Amino acid sequence: MAEGILRAAGNDLFEVHSAGSDPAGYVHPKAIEALDEIGIDISKHDSKHMNTFLDRDIHTVITVCGNADQACPVFPGQVERHHWGFFDPAKASGTDEEVMDCFREVRDQIKLVFKAYATGYRSGKSA
Repeated sequence: MAEGILRAAGNDLFEVHSAGSDPAGYVHPKAIEALDEIGIDISKHDSKHMNTFLDRDIHTVITVCGNADQACPVFPGQVERHHWGFFDPAKASGTDEEVMDCFREVRDQIKLVFKAYATGYRSGKSA
């Protein structure tokens, strides 16, 4: 969800990639549904390991789940690191609707933070 939301919030400000320290191997169907509800299509996204990007010129790393900030390697040339620890909705339990509500809640939290981040980034670039 984070990749889709940051791409939407940042538009053409930066190149966005998503990866995890222990990727599930698929994008959770409820994540796809939650973002579809707000007009963001992540149905073609895939689950990747963070090591996929070790040879890339990464400027900023944003971690969003649990201990991801501790598990993330230092990328060569990396300038910025941010960690916003959101609950992993894939770990939610309850009825189907309760789990979906959790995905929506986390989606909305991520959207709020990433919109603010993109706005700040945009402001800093235009100064």
